[in-house]
Amino acid sequence: MAESVTDGDDRIIRESGIDARIAMIVEPVLRGMGFRLVRVRLSGQNGLTLQIMAERNDGTMTVEDCEEVSRAVSPALDVDDPIEKAYHLEVSSPGIDRPLVRKSDFSTWAGHLVKMETATLVAERKRFKGRIAEAGEDAVVIEREAAYGEEPRVAVPYDAIAEARLILTDDLIRDALSKDNRARKEAKKHRGETDESAEAAGETEIES
Repeated sequence: MAESVTDGDDRIIRESGIDARIAMIVEPVLRGMGFRLVRVRLSGQNGLTLQIMAERNDGTMTVEDCEEVSRAVSPALDVDDPIEKAYHLEVSSPGIDRPLVRKSDFSTWAGHLVKMETATLVAERKRFKGRIAEAGEDAVVIEREAAYGEEPRVAVPYDAIAEARLILTDDLIRDALSKDNRARKEAKKHRGETDESAEAAGETEIES
């Protein structure tokens, strides 16, 4: 994806074309609500569907959060009206096998498997699949199953990455659930809720 500069948007992987226009409209709205944009994608399946993927700064995203974001961005989209045809708005969380769009995403999920595509050739290829070995300042180091004569570790510059997504594994599911649980407990502390109120709401702790 080509970059389009949006004020306050620290994503290294951004949209192009109509998706970029939509991102510029919704990103400030999300930021003002305490959310951050992950991805915008307008697709033509079953009519036009506008998917806005977002999350809170702590990485959590509930069904109620999705509904809140949907109510907030709809008026902004109606005013700017970037989409000429009727469309269905879908607000979602990034999910466990999430897109990685910020440098911090790569460091947060270090040790997990990722697949990515680059806009330019890196180590004579554009597609990579491997484990995130290291997330540096300018590049992410991927540890892969290399063919004969290839280096098992390759540094992929962030500015060359067109798309990156985690690969669903048992380890990723465990780690994601554990991180989500810790983030939710921390959020409850900030709101002054007790463990008893969390238990009353039917929430259980997931051990890492």
